Amino acid sequence: MRSSAWFVASCALILCTLGLIDGAKGQRQCSETDYYYEYTECDSTGSRWRVAIPQRTGACTGLPEPVRGTECTFSCEAGEFLEMSAQECTQCAAGSYSLGSGIRFDQWDSMPAGFSSLATSLENSPREDDRPTCNSSSWLPQGNYLESNRDECTVSLIYAVHLKKQGSVSFEYQYPDNNLLFEFFIQNDQCQEMDQSTDTKWLKLTNHGEWATHTVNLKSGTNILYWRTGGMLMGTKVVKPVLLKNVQIEGVAYTSECFPCKPGTFSRVPGSSTCEPCPRDTYSGHGASSCTPCNTTTQYAAEGSAVCKDRPPCSKKDYFQIHTACDHEGKTQVIYKWIEPKICLEGVTGAEPLRPSGAREPCPPCNPGFYNNDTATCSPCPPGTYSDGEKPCMQCPAGTEPTLGYEYKWWNILPVNMKTSCFNVGNSKCDSMNGWEVAGNHIQSGAGSSDNDYLILNIHVPGFKLPTSMSGHSGTEFGRITFEFETLCTADCELYFMMDVNRKSTTVVESWEKSKTRQTYTHVMTKNASVSYTWAFQRTNQPSDVRRYVNDVARIYSIKVSNAVDGVSSGCRACALSTQPSSSTCVPCPPGHYIDTLTSKCTECPRNTYLVSHATPGPEACKPCGPGSKSDKDHSYCYSDCDFTHTEGNVTLTFDFSVLGSVGSLMNGPSFTSKGTKYFHEFNISLCGRHGQLAVCTDNVTDLSITDSQREKGEGANSVKTFICQSTIIPASGRGFHTALSSQSINLADTFLGATVDNTLDGIRARPELYPQTSKKVPDVNFYYRSFEATSSCDSGRSAVVTLRCNPEKSTKGELSVPSQCPAGTCDGCTFHFLWESSGACPTCTERDYHRIEGACKRGHQDLLYVWTEPKLCVGGVTLPEKKTLPCEGMEFWIRLGAGLGAFTAVLLVSLTCYFWKKNKRLEYKYSRLVMSANKECEMPGADSCAVMEGENEGDMEDEVVYTKPSLLGKLKAIASKGNGEKYENVQLNSSHSKALVWS
Repeated sequence: MRSSAWFVASCALILCTLGLIDGAKGQRQCSETDYYYEYTECDSTGSRWRVAIPQRTGACTGLPEPVRGTECTFSCEAGEFLEMSAQECTQCAAGSYSLGSGIRFDQWDSMPAGFSSLATSLENSPREDDRPTCNSSSWLPQGNYLESNRDECTVSLIYAVHLKKQGSVSFEYQYPDNNLLFEFFIQNDQCQEMDQSTDTKWLKLTNHGEWATHTVNLKSGTNILYWRTGGMLMGTKVVKPVLLKNVQIEGVAYTSECFPCKPGTFSRVPGSSTCEPCPRDTYSGHGASSCTPCNTTTQYAAEGSAVCKDRPPCSKKDYFQIHTACDHEGKTQVIYKWIEPKICLEGVTGAEPLRPSGAREPCPPCNPGFYNNDTATCSPCPPGTYSDGEKPCMQCPAGTEPTLGYEYKWWNILPVNMKTSCFNVGNSKCDSMNGWEVAGNHIQSGAGSSDNDYLILNIHVPGFKLPTSMSGHSGTEFGRITFEFETLCTADCELYFMMDVNRKSTTVVESWEKSKTRQTYTHVMTKNASVSYTWAFQRTNQPSDVRRYVNDVARIYSIKVSNAVDGVSSGCRACALSTQPSSSTCVPCPPGHYIDTLTSKCTECPRNTYLVSHATPGPEACKPCGPGSKSDKDHSYCYSDCDFTHTEGNVTLTFDFSVLGSVGSLMNGPSFTSKGTKYFHEFNISLCGRHGQLAVCTDNVTDLSITDSQREKGEGANSVKTFICQSTIIPASGRGFHTALSSQSINLADTFLGATVDNTLDGIRARPELYPQTSKKVPDVNFYYRSFEATSSCDSGRSAVVTLRCNPEKSTKGELSVPSQCPAGTCDGCTFHFLWESSGACPTCTERDYHRIEGACKRGHQDLLYVWTEPKLCVGGVTLPEKKTLPCEGMEFWIRLGAGLGAFTAVLLVSLTCYFWKKNKRLEYKYSRLVMSANKECEMPGADSCAVMEGENEGDMEDEVVYTKPSLLGKLKAIASKGNGEKYENVQLNSSHSKALVWS
């Protein structure tokens, strides 16, 4: 198999042959300027050939023949290059440099050869017409550095290099804004990504204005380097770009030429590996071996300048004032100084003179915790004493202890634990005096060297120490920092408040854009650690090398840090005394105990109250928990144990929300930014605190190096662990990133206020009208939360309402949702609303939730069944009773019994009918006898006669009178005759007197 080296050699020979043929036609012979040398690829034996490559094909004839080259492992030392004609290492000339086996890119006036910028169009816009074009998105050269894009397009800076041996790549970068995603990764020539750990792939955030260095090892062979950025514009805030400079690659086989020094730098001796920057007020051009002085009378140049600039007339922007230390008379002098380096001209037309110094003013009082000694300086009070700053230090009274911390409200000199500095975006540190300046009752931002400089003010706290009486508490607050500030701006200024815990990573806590009225901000420290608080002020985010907005300032009037371990005492607070007689020693109170100011003893907070750590000692320090909540055993916070009871009328509903799970998650969306980036909002909600498990949200953009177990515990530098938190999720698809990105984790609720069916609690209002109405009889239960940490848009902090709704159609875990009118979970940015529908949110089942069904009696047995009342609106609790079978009497028995009773009743009725009929006939006979005896012609009975002759008896008459039973037809006739008004009827009588006629 022929090697590539032999193939190239053959090609060269063919070219030589063609050249000879062309030479026969009269072409000129090639000179050294008509060609250059290159090495072929190394073959399997480690050999290679040096061949001449024409600058322009066919321009000349007589190219040198291929010769065997140096070994493939050959390389030159730093400051040398490989001279290809002799194939020997040669020193670089003055005005140039070489890394030997490396290359460096430190000049970015234009994109260097080999670098390319590739923008990726967004592929996840909801409508194709709305997709923004990314043709204008690119890495832009800015002279000393490259600047990334500021929009949402994904832009890659690409450079390919072939290494003959293992090497490395290193570069410097600024990455201050986590709204921009920044990753660096490597691919081989097969477009396969190299194995790379997450801490080398995802770049960590840097402090504002500071440059960080990143180094990654490279393998031999082809390495394609990618620097990739992509924005996440969730609001109107301007994104800070990523800056890149000084890219250096080690491991190339050789350098065939030296690199000229860039303008503003020089190398004075041959064999240099670096170029030095020109001193101040000097300049240099391309490839300079020395720097040229400026005419300092009318011109100036900063360090590393390529040209001299004309000095402008002096103005108020070119000087500042300071206050001297207090003298023995308690006076301070106001001194005006030119900003260094001084670049302006005095005594010319339009120049502003320097204001006269020396005016003496009364010194401001000492800050609390300090006292004015005889040396006219403020000194800290000795341990165990305190001062308000205007009086001498005093001992704390018995039963009290000094409070530790810092409180700065007078600014004559910069406190010893504070530092100020200035960082220039494109270069390095500016003059320290141009950072922040003290001004009596406030400290304000200085001038800086240009408008886009970062003006830094820093205070370091080595740790926190709780007061003795609270040292045994297990609360979540160890200290707090409070500062009062304002900003006065005409440009797009921004003030950042940042925090660095244990010197791991600086994160932006809060920021304010443009002018802000005088206001107070407080941040609570929730862990006992070393922390640095930093204020950074930038007048404009646009590149600038002049001071145009020097009158745009940020002012801080006061800074107060509580419980600082190395702080001074500005006052005393009550403490608990030892139980020993006449002891004045302060002792720690057990967790959940407050100090009784009358007895100076530790007293436990009442049941279901929590202790406010920074409150005044006394019973008022114990605040009651809200409805449906209880306190932990240490009275440090309130929580719901997932048990809730609601009574309405004579009905009591009992709920057990523990079946919903410890932490619920909701990812709503997708949503799209104004430029089409797809993102989701992920909410994690810890409903109950029975098991102490809180919700955790973690940024993985700048913290991918931590393990999953650490992330679940909330141990990352950018983790949030609380009741309710939110993260912004950008899916991997459509952006070119290789993993889903989680960022902008924020705390929505760290305090549980209570659970109730009411729609308002502690000023927070639930909005049931935002959700679909339900006809269920079970009321919704609202869980209310709050975060008291103020933000720039929420002065009172954020709040949240989780509405639990009984829905038998949902699973036990249920489903979380946000209002359709507020797809981000909030309508005003401060109060968040969630609906949690679940069968587990139904009340516990009781006996009233089921009823009994009686079956038919079959063969002397009857079944009793128990079923739930539909719809079933309960869960758990009592269970349905089992089916019962009872003996019973069937229908045959009752039919026989009924038939017997019917027959008996019929016989009885017939008997009674006969009896009364017979009795009625007897009365009728008596009546007819009476009538007949009253109508005899021959004889009329007396008035008092009873129609029965005396001496006669009934029995006799009966023996003599026999009547014939009338027929049915006769009875009907008799009734008819009565109906016609007749008052008598004919009755035939059979008597022993045959001829006697009887009238009736």
